[in-house]
Amino acid sequence: MKSFIIRTATGIVFVGTLLAAMLYSNITFGILFALIAGLAVNEFCNIIQEYKKTTFSTLLAVLGGIYLFFLFFASTNLNIGNITLLSLPYILLVVYIFVRELYRKEGGALDNFAYFCLSQVYAAIPFALLNIPATYNGTYHYILPLAIFVFLWSNDSGAYCIGCLFGKHKMFKRISPKKSWEGFAGGTAVAIIAGFIMSQFFDILSTWQWMTMAAVVVAAGTLGDLIESCMKREAKIKDSGNILPGHGGILDRFDSFILATPCVVIFLYLL
Repeated sequence: MKSFIIRTATGIVFVGTLLAAMLYSNITFGILFALIAGLAVNEFCNIIQEYKKTTFSTLLAVLGGIYLFFLFFASTNLNIGNITLLSLPYILLVVYIFVRELYRKEGGALDNFAYFCLSQVYAAIPFALLNIPATYNGTYHYILPLAIFVFLWSNDSGAYCIGCLFGKHKMFKRISPKKSWEGFAGGTAVAIIAGFIMSQFFDILSTWQWMTMAAVVVAAGTLGDLIESCMKREAKIKDSGNILPGHGGILDRFDSFILATPCVVIFLYLL
């Protein structure tokens, strides 16, 4: 009972913080998700350094992830068309990460190169890309970033309910024994219904575009969830961290988001 109360309280605070930051202004949106990006990179680096015993700097990776977020923020929210000059510190950081390996006496340079780059691609870029749907019409608006989370949450609820009632055919039993095709179908249906409902209140997209976006989020989000589960199984850990009591780490809460957001960006560009 105590664990349920802790989990519920954490969930309420988590969702409330996300909603408040997104709805209030682009500044609060930027601050919150820059912080989340940094925490995500930190968790990823901790997992990799424990699993592979790498020696690249977690601090530099975190700073790189946060700076990368603000590069996208500046480009989209501040209408800075050419961000070449602003990109120089990040480029110099990447160069430094590579050059410093020349002066290390121990081995592991290849692992350090690879996992530093992966920390940026996997744990930082998806949060940076969220700035693109946030400014889809040229100025900041919360609805498209919020919609990504609404569709993910709708999918989770639908998949859980339908999966518990009718789930028989496992999707990836080796990686996630609880996920079923029936649950996936149920979650997709609920998310698409959520997309239809949102189309009745927000005309930034047409009805079919809202519903298609919901389907894209579900498909990509499910794969993102499975990918993180695969990594945790490989590393032999249950949670990516413990920053969210009862829920695990940042990567545990944003695993679906990490793949869903780049796919939403591609979808919006295709429109």
